[in-house]
Amino acid sequence: MKEVSAALIVRNGKVFIAQRPEGKPLANLWEFPGGKREEGETLPQCLKRELKEELDVDAEVGDFVLDTTYAYPNGEFKINVFRVHIPDGQEPKLNVHQRAVWVSPAEMSAYEFPPADMDIIRRLQKLKL
Repeated sequence: MKEVSAALIVRNGKVFIAQRPEGKPLANLWEFPGGKREEGETLPQCLKRELKEELDVDAEVGDFVLDTTYAYPNGEFKINVFRVHIPDGQEPKLNVHQRAVWVSPAEMSAYEFPPADMDIIRRLQKLKL
């Protein structure tokens, strides 16, 4: 099973989501930024590295929020979601994604996410951010 760290970046009650690029698996779908854990990394270290690569931010990885497991045809993934704070003055830059938006949990239903993220969205919609 592959382990993935994903960021729950919240600002003013809205969550940061980003659209996967053309030419990549799950192209054009929306996601919570993050990525696969490399050998020797903790999940928070993985998330900090991925957010630097994807968004060029020095993220402060906070509390674990939830996890979910999903089996794709190419393997099973465990997605671990952490609260993340981006320091004041740093705005995410899209180094990998083609678009990004800030949405309320209720608005997430209007965006198409990978199947693995649907459980996360359902659970986030029940939490108070």
